[in-house]
Amino acid sequence: MSQAHIFLIDDIKPIQRGGGVVTTPLATHFSAPEAKFTTGISVYPVGKGAPLHVHNCDEQVTLLEGVGEVEIDGEITPLKQYDSTYIPGNRVHAFRNKGDVPMKILWIYASMKVTRTFEGSDEEVEHLSAKDMMAKD
Repeated sequence: MSQAHIFLIDDIKPIQRGGGVVTTPLATHFSAPEAKFTTGISVYPVGKGAPLHVHNCDEQVTLLEGVGEVEIDGEITPLKQYDSTYIPGNRVHAFRNKGDVPMKILWIYASMKVTRTFEGSDEEVEHLSAKDMMAKD
């Protein structure tokens, strides 16, 4: 029987991702090794967003706070609170804060071994590793 886990937000150390982007990992291969997915919350400052990239697995994102946009394969769609996306693996995409307050998203990946490849790069990097930065400071 798999072990249940409770992720208390005050007990989790946030990860600085560059450009003021902060990520709080929830279910990951470190915190819940038997889980079949990876989850977390990222906060993007005003005017910031992720570079275009692909993942090795499917991703679902829900915008929790703020307003933003998602670009998927060159098509941009505005997002407001609680709007959600499903993006199959290996599809070029990015989320951007288009509002005047921080944008907070909840992300869920359909794998415990998540990678990211930034557009224009052939290097596949481990999700949330030191090379998986949203911007250079």
